[in-house]
Amino acid sequence: MDVTQHFVQNRDMNLIRRTLLWASTNTWIASHLPRRKFVQRAVRRFIPGESVGDVITESERLYKQNIPTIITMLGENVETREGTWQIVDEYRRAMDSARERALDIEVSIKPTHLGLDMGDALTFKNVSTLATHAAGYGTLWIDMESSAYTDATLELFRALRAEHVNVGICLQAYLKRTADDLESLLQIGPRIRLVKGAYAEPENIAYPQKDDVDRNYLSLAETLISHLERGGNGFLALGTHDSAMINPSVDRAREAGLGRDHFEVEFLYGIRRKEQKRLVEREVPIRILISYGDAWFPWYMRRLAERPANIWFVMRSLVR
Repeated sequence: MDVTQHFVQNRDMNLIRRTLLWASTNTWIASHLPRRKFVQRAVRRFIPGESVGDVITESERLYKQNIPTIITMLGENVETREGTWQIVDEYRRAMDSARERALDIEVSIKPTHLGLDMGDALTFKNVSTLATHAAGYGTLWIDMESSAYTDATLELFRALRAEHVNVGICLQAYLKRTADDLESLLQIGPRIRLVKGAYAEPENIAYPQKDDVDRNYLSLAETLISHLERGGNGFLALGTHDSAMINPSVDRAREAGLGRDHFEVEFLYGIRRKEQKRLVEREVPIRILISYGDAWFPWYMRRLAERPANIWFVMRSLVR
């Protein structure tokens, strides 16, 4: 591919991505499109069901293939304290169910799902409750939302990490600030899930071009791998489906002697299943993130924006 073709392709992909991210926040589209049967059929590739029972059953199936999972309940910006408490109870029941079945299941939460819009104290109490419940069993992951919440989410993580060694945080490679954020966290031995990012952000704070995001992603992965190679504490989860990110980072992690206790690749459920199988055959530690719940539309649009090629799957569902 020559330079001109590469530029045109990136421009087209960026346009598709921006359109999908716009759709993820449009209330009219969100109230009408999810009713369409072809959209409901398409989303089932990425969400096994809306109940916690559905996600536990699918986790059990994957665990029989030696593939551990992370589960997350879809939803953001809960507006009542009581609503956040219901979500805490839901996650506790899910963890209890996983233990009863002796499954390797971790949990990932969104701070605004647990009260961040209503204050730090409420969110800290809710997330601390879940971290305590997960203690000795697995990581409680704190997801990263739009840039409006980055500072508050990092503060939440630092406060929780002082009391709970089993909490981890997601960092987004498309934000220009992330290299500095990662450096500031290394001293506390962080557990990091590194993703590219899936929200519409202004160019003054986020890299608009995929090539720049990719370079930053690999640089961030190298920073943490080097930290671990020197004997530092922490954990790196590669949250990406991009082989151009996965392959060199896996090779570098192996060169650094990192095992399952310091490194893994995390895929979204339903995406790149052949690649997942290939990595398992190479004995690369992987984990599958499974989402569930009825608040799936914004999440689904952001997933399509991350990998616009999945739009063709939706179109095939429409034809069928």
